[in-house]
Amino acid sequence: MRESTGTTKETVARRVLRTREGDVEKGIPIVPQMGKITFEDGADDVLNDYKTNGKHTHDDTERRIKLHLAPVFKGKRLISISTADIRAYAAARQEAGAKNGTINRELSALKRMFTLAVQAGKLHAKPHIPMLRENNTRTGFFEPAQFEAVCKHLRAPLQPVVTFAYLTGWRTSEILSLQWRQVDWQGRVVRLDPGTTKNREGRSFPFTVALEQLLKEQDAERERLKAEGRIVPFVFHRDGKRIRDFRSAFETACKAAGCPGRIPHDFRRTAVRNLERAGVPRSAAMAMVGHKTEAIYRRYAIVDAGALREAAAKIDAANSVTGTISGTMTTNEQKPTTAQSA
Repeated sequence: MRESTGTTKETVARRVLRTREGDVEKGIPIVPQMGKITFEDGADDVLNDYKTNGKHTHDDTERRIKLHLAPVFKGKRLISISTADIRAYAAARQEAGAKNGTINRELSALKRMFTLAVQAGKLHAKPHIPMLRENNTRTGFFEPAQFEAVCKHLRAPLQPVVTFAYLTGWRTSEILSLQWRQVDWQGRVVRLDPGTTKNREGRSFPFTVALEQLLKEQDAERERLKAEGRIVPFVFHRDGKRIRDFRSAFETACKAAGCPGRIPHDFRRTAVRNLERAGVPRSAAMAMVGHKTEAIYRRYAIVDAGALREAAAKIDAANSVTGTISGTMTTNEQKPTTAQSA
């Protein structure tokens, strides 16, 4: 059987030949179409996979492929993309200023292409795709005064959004898509439907005094629009229109409030910390905020400087009662000098 490798490079042709010979030894059927899948074919498979499975990262992945992966790998067969090529891609992206986390998201899309190709019988194997070490764990919190200051610099339609985020720690996408059918007034909970969250599981958050007051104010606005003949299904909106994004407005408000660099996701850490401070059991807190594993929850339950000062004050109070100082020795416990030892 003769098969074109689609290249003039002898090294590539010999690599394909060795692969075919190895497949024969393993009893794997050999067909001329094997290994001819191109990068474009792989990209289409990935996007179709994301679309049919309802993954919320479909649009983001499509953008990453179009802007970064395609300019480098377009026109190539997947079988010709080696680990060395992938390392070179990662290095070039780093030189361009991309963060490791961003590059890893792009490499994940490429890895998925190879996985789907192998599953479909279009490739026999996939290359090793080394992921980069990420060190982008954020530690931002919003103290009550900071939160209030940011709210004052936001327009009225966005203030309820960030307030809900501050109280619940839910993701921005979950809040902006929240509809009134998910607010259970009788059961006094707000629910997220299964399949709409990052981990695909449903979630509920019980009413607190502050949360109930916020929802009542939004409900009053809904009734006002209803009286005008406008039916708005979303809890949070701009005069009846759905809010798609507010990152730019939020960034501007944070700068004006004197806490630049904060992002809406910092509300997630803030809510976790507040639940810890309130003594909410970890299992309940995880269910309310939406953390599936304790490892992820612990990553967010970061102890802030205020909590550390409170801990130090408790230690000082305990020492003042016992009359001891942790980590030091009293006079009669001191070790003898060299002369005394002699």
